[in-house]
Amino acid sequence: MRDLGQQKLNLLGGEAGPSLTPITQVGSGQMQDKHKLRLQEIILAMNDLFEGEITEGDAVAYVDTVLKEKMLESELLRSQAAVNTKEQFGNSPNLSDKLMNAIMDAMAAHQTMSRQVLNSDNIRGRILATLLGPGQLWEALRAKQDLPGRAAP
Repeated sequence: MRDLGQQKLNLLGGEAGPSLTPITQVGSGQMQDKHKLRLQEIILAMNDLFEGEITEGDAVAYVDTVLKEKMLESELLRSQAAVNTKEQFGNSPNLSDKLMNAIMDAMAAHQTMSRQVLNSDNIRGRILATLLGPGQLWEALRAKQDLPGRAAP
């Protein structure tokens, strides 16, 4: 192989096109991750909704995971969503009742699980093992830590 040194490559095959304008202001970029954007919308909708020592993470997890998953269990809501527009579905007389059921079911389930966890070293140990293993708690904590000069994993 022969070293040809540095050479200009003409990738456009002719004249150079218009140059790109760099982003110069902080906050001028847009969030590209659809999941993060959806979570940000949920956070904005939940702001000032709950009182007390509730974090944004608590509110998002409660609404977007706990309640939504409970409502996804409803065969009635699934069938209504399948045959109606979003607006029609939003006007379903069953929607409010299913939300109340989801809230009560989630509360009962969380109380039952919390009671069992508080009363059992074995369960707490297994939860910690799950968090440290497939739950990737350590990795998530390191990713959230803002250390200068350290790239996130």
